[in-house]
Amino acid sequence: MSVDGALSWLEINDKASIDRWMDWLRIPSVGTDPAHDADTRKAAEWCRDHLRESGFDVDLVETAIPEKKHRGQPVVFGHSEGDPGYKGPRILFYGHYDVQPADPVELWDSPPFEPVIKPADGPGDDVPGERVVARGAQDDKGQVTMFLEAMRAWKETSGKAAGGVPITVLIEGEEESGSVNLERFVEQHKDELAKCDVVLISDTTMLGRGKPAITYGVRGLVYTEFTLHGPDQDLHSGAWGGKCPNPLNELAKTLAKLWDDDYRVTIPGFYDDVAPLTDDERAQWKNLGIDENALLKGIGLGPEGDVGEKGFTMTEREWARPTCDINGMWGGYIGEGAKTVIPSHANAKVSFRLVADQDPSKILASFKKWLADNTPKGCRWSEVKDHGTGLGVTLPIDSDYLQAARRALKRAADKDVAMIKSGGSIPVAGMLKNGLGLDTIFMGFGLEDDRIHSPNEKYELSSFRMGARSHVVFIDELLNF
Repeated sequence: MSVDGALSWLEINDKASIDRWMDWLRIPSVGTDPAHDADTRKAAEWCRDHLRESGFDVDLVETAIPEKKHRGQPVVFGHSEGDPGYKGPRILFYGHYDVQPADPVELWDSPPFEPVIKPADGPGDDVPGERVVARGAQDDKGQVTMFLEAMRAWKETSGKAAGGVPITVLIEGEEESGSVNLERFVEQHKDELAKCDVVLISDTTMLGRGKPAITYGVRGLVYTEFTLHGPDQDLHSGAWGGKCPNPLNELAKTLAKLWDDDYRVTIPGFYDDVAPLTDDERAQWKNLGIDENALLKGIGLGPEGDVGEKGFTMTEREWARPTCDINGMWGGYIGEGAKTVIPSHANAKVSFRLVADQDPSKILASFKKWLADNTPKGCRWSEVKDHGTGLGVTLPIDSDYLQAARRALKRAADKDVAMIKSGGSIPVAGMLKNGLGLDTIFMGFGLEDDRIHSPNEKYELSSFRMGARSHVVFIDELLNF
């Protein structure tokens, strides 16, 4: 059966596909909350059964270790067999079925686990279109369902799982809580995963409504927390102000030294491994027509809010440059009213977004040394907590795998496909690159206003349909690789 048959199946069965998607959304698979463990397992079973009906050999693999009282959500793991004579790559499809907690529930227009279809807000590409609203509508159940329905289309029309393309599926239930068991899972199943040639993830965004894009790079991450200690007790500021170090004052002064006047990070060696931005990339990104002033306006800022490393545009800083940010700083008295206290300690969280060639462990070590070298007089640092690290990854644009995905998307959408990067991080991509040498294609269909992690999360039906069609056509590209 040709690709046209699979595409026709999607069109004929559009309502049934959306109904299945909404059934999955009704399961409150909040993987981080023990109260929802049964729901999370039910969502995994739903996904497993869907894949089995599409011809995949798939099971649930447990990650919990009960004897050690170690929680863990099951991984949906399995594969399809390739046709004899198939010459293309084996694909590893990664996604996740767990969702963020729905809080604050009172800010939802409808119950978060009772999905509803809302009409378009009006004509044009500047307002939300017809959409499903629910927790997980986009992140990541909506995007995974596009893949699932594409696989069903090929099974129903060809009689073969994935149309005869060998695909390994790894769909986890802990992405929203840090994928705490994934690295161990990958190590335990390294032999099976190493059979794959490239990873496919649908958990990213397009350039805009009706503007398909493939993300060929994401940034890495280092996230830290630490405490600056001063006196061994809180002190009266009248008796001790100006006589001893105030950890809050000293912490603010110290962290302010992380950047120079051009907003460059001052940690020695921080930029040593940063790949320079090429003239070709700069030209391509400029031609994407991204309205940076409109982006600033969308967060309540004017053009003067374009603040960051000198010599680079907003887009260039997001996609090609590393950054450092204070994510939280606290200490002393923050309750109602006044309390004139010099606190005994002050706390901070600092994170770094890294580009592809930077080593998170090296940056973490450099930051620890920087803190030690900049210890305020009379103070000491606690041990720096590592709240997570991840490699940034970039797939060369001329990759045959990426170009196959790009052709598929263009055929499915009948539009040119932008090549973009993301300022965010997808740690699993770095994990699979570092551990197995696998590159990742990010073929996602989300929109910036999908409100993921927020009340009234949505996913537009036009995005869902484009994504399902693109996954169908990608199978055809692989069969003809």
